Amino acid sequence: MTSVHDATDMPHAFARAFNTFDPDEVERLYEPEGLLVLAAGEPLTGAARAAANAGLLALGKPMTVEPRAVYVSGDIALLIVDWTIADAGVSGTATDVARRGPDGCWRYVIDHPGVSGQPVGR
Repeated sequence: MTSVHDATDMPHAFARAFNTFDPDEVERLYEPEGLLVLAAGEPLTGAARAAANAGLLALGKPMTVEPRAVYVSGDIALLIVDWTIADAGVSGTATDVARRGPDGCWRYVIDHPGVSGQPVGR
């Protein structure tokens, strides 16, 4: 099970979870009401968020990440991360917000991947 105890590890934990191609592993990194924003003004949560992430996982290509910055204030973190799914021609610069829960684990509250390019078949 994926759990993150250091906010600076969030981008790498997401890539590790993504690269298992297991949607449940990716979902463990979100708060239950956490948002995924793939299109401006259209935040996704719950089953819609899981389905959108599953669509990217279905590409079957690994993700790499390169964190630009992680800013932590108490139990809130802002993460700026360049990421790529190279073999699918999809990349972006994510602007994410994570929160440390009562269990000490960090989870995404807002995941805005800043997608550039289009996955094949979309």
